[in-house]
Amino acid sequence: MAENLVEIVVDVETTGLDYTREKIIEFAGVKLVDGVITESFETLVNPHQHIRKSSQAIHGISEETLIDAPEEEEIFPKIFEFIGDGVIVAHNAIFDFSFLNRTSKRLYDKPLENRYVDTQMMFKEVYPQMESCGLESLMNTFRVDFSTRHRAMADAMGLAQCYPKLKEMYFQKYDWQLSQIQNADYLFERYLRLQNAISVMQSEIQDLRSIFRIYFEKGGKDIVANSGETLSYNSKKTFSYDFLQIKDILDEIGALPKAVRLNNAFVDRLVMGNALDEETKDKIKSARIAISENKTLSVKKPDNSAS
Repeated sequence: MAENLVEIVVDVETTGLDYTREKIIEFAGVKLVDGVITESFETLVNPHQHIRKSSQAIHGISEETLIDAPEEEEIFPKIFEFIGDGVIVAHNAIFDFSFLNRTSKRLYDKPLENRYVDTQMMFKEVYPQMESCGLESLMNTFRVDFSTRHRAMADAMGLAQCYPKLKEMYFQKYDWQLSQIQNADYLFERYLRLQNAISVMQSEIQDLRSIFRIYFEKGGKDIVANSGETLSYNSKKTFSYDFLQIKDILDEIGALPKAVRLNNAFVDRLVMGNALDEETKDKIKSARIAISENKTLSVKKPDNSAS
């Protein structure tokens, strides 16, 4: 008899965005057994650390709120006991998992070995046309109340209500995709036709954009289509900044992780190349927090030079 599938839908609120420096201040988990909610667990955590204003503006948790909250050493054994060996489910799961994993390594010198599922990725796959793939958009799509969002339990419970249906739809689509592989030859021909049509349309759209830009620069007014859409023209300046001058400011307001994103592809090239010694490469490799595989399709055109 197959074992019951245990999944733990989690959400954490933190002092900031950088998991290497910030800490968890609120944890919420909802346990699903074969897709059914069976229990939940939530707690505040006193990190004895400053909460960045940018993060407090999101979750509303102040340092005063955490004065009487449990200490890390007291509460995290209970948190990890609740999670157990379950599959961790979260929206943008790398964020929650990275904080939990870092905490486990910091307190117990032990990394988390749980698998995790990213519902944001699943949502993108099921609804590729959606402009936003955030949790609020997911909850709105599945008609789940999100009026108390950005507190851990509200987010975790909302996601727990959406997840079973999202998972079902995700695997329905996957099964359909799997059923189509027998038609790969025909689908490749269709793929080429669509790619060609898209290329032609993109070229035409670019020409139209250029015409409209000239129209507005010559003093043209907004254009209203029969369907009601309005075409207008805006100009926006983009500036370059001296990073060294503003680095400390960005760090103080908690904006440094967003303003400066690590170029993972560049770091990969460093590790794979010959410019660094093995010790340095090993140090960089030890900072890896996740692995992803970028799978791309490439079309090789026929060689017609001989004809």
